[in-house]
Amino acid sequence: MALTHEKPPTMLSHGKLPYPQGTFVEDAETGLQGELQGVIEERTKETGKLASRTAYVRPRGGGIEWEAPLTRIRPADANG
Repeated sequence: MALTHEKPPTMLSHGKLPYPQGTFVEDAETGLQGELQGVIEERTKETGKLASRTAYVRPRGGGIEWEAPLTRIRPADANG
C-alpha cells in the first residue's frame, strides 16, 4: 500500500505588498514586466505558518494578469 501525504489545510489572505500597488516590476525568471497588483499569502490553518506568497502582476496598459512566486519579483527599469 502506498503512503500518501496530504497537504495540511490552508487559508488564503491578502499579503503585504513589498512595493506600492502599481509599481513596475519584473519577474526575474521569465523577464516579464508589469505593474504589481497584489499579493496572496497561503498559511496553514492549524499553526498559521506561511506556506507561500504569490504576486499578481498585470502588463502595463492592460492585458492578462499573471502570477509568480513573490521571491521572483523585483523592481524593473522604469523605461521598460
